[in-house]
Amino acid sequence: MLSSPLLSVRDLSVTFDLPAGPAVAVDQVSFAINAGQTLGLVGESGSGKSVTALSIMRLLRAPGRVSGGHVHFNGKDLLALGEREMRAVRGASIGFVFQEPMTALDPVYTVGDQIVEALRVHGLAHGQQAWARALELLEAVRIPNAAQRLSDYPHQLSGGMRQRVCIAIAIACRPALLIADEPTTALDVTIQAEILDLLREMRRELGLALLLITHDLGVVAGHADHVAVMYAGRIVEHGPVRAVLKEPQHPYTQGLIASLPDASRGSALRPIAGSVPLLGAFPRGCTFHPRCPRRFTPCDQAIPAPYHTAADRSVRCFLYDAHGTR
Repeated sequence: MLSSPLLSVRDLSVTFDLPAGPAVAVDQVSFAINAGQTLGLVGESGSGKSVTALSIMRLLRAPGRVSGGHVHFNGKDLLALGEREMRAVRGASIGFVFQEPMTALDPVYTVGDQIVEALRVHGLAHGQQAWARALELLEAVRIPNAAQRLSDYPHQLSGGMRQRVCIAIAIACRPALLIADEPTTALDVTIQAEILDLLREMRRELGLALLLITHDLGVVAGHADHVAVMYAGRIVEHGPVRAVLKEPQHPYTQGLIASLPDASRGSALRPIAGSVPLLGAFPRGCTFHPRCPRRFTPCDQAIPAPYHTAADRSVRCFLYDAHGTR
């Protein structure tokens, strides 16, 4: 008998109440993550990836609001929990690594204070025991001179070190799921690789599941088991990462892969024409159709359903309509 997924997101919709009227930022997004699995959520900036993550954690602020769907974690619907119950989930059962550590860390408290606070709030350690555990966590995320760094403030650390501290806080309570929202933004290439390797090591050692949000297909290729490709608020393709990258089915996924730099000398980049539409200005029908080289009727009129092209693959595109829409 198959076990239930650790995290199950079903038909999640998020609306922003703008002066011009309500605008749907996330439209019926569905995916699942099993224990110990990594799902890469990939797409261009503005596609709704971070909004999806914040909605799962119930950290979305006005004018944004969850307007539909369910988020089940370990059998509990997170969207139905009271705020007190949800606070017990954040940090303890689900860890979150934000894309900008300087905004995630409190500038007026030391690194040690912030790790100890995470342990204290969830009742896992107090006093000297908490400080000893904080030191262990800094050592686990490979921060040099960890004992000295406990008394440092965030501004005294490099960007890579700050992100390691954020990871230490996120794993302090040994969560079952870690959500990493663009964890390597603004870091140089070498530090990016170190942070991603650290996340993979933490996943292996702690047995946690990982939702890895990124715009980089290379990151997904090297660190995820499955990938969900997001565009203008919808997941347009989903499946095992190797299968999707080897044989992309949605024209948007095909365009993303075609736009990657080629190792061949002198080869030109092939960018996707146009840009992601602004919130509140999503086109009717398939939101990708204005940029799609394979569009046809009814792409500009109707929203395609997620068509299942294999047991573990789906694509939201009329090209795969078995009833012959064309």
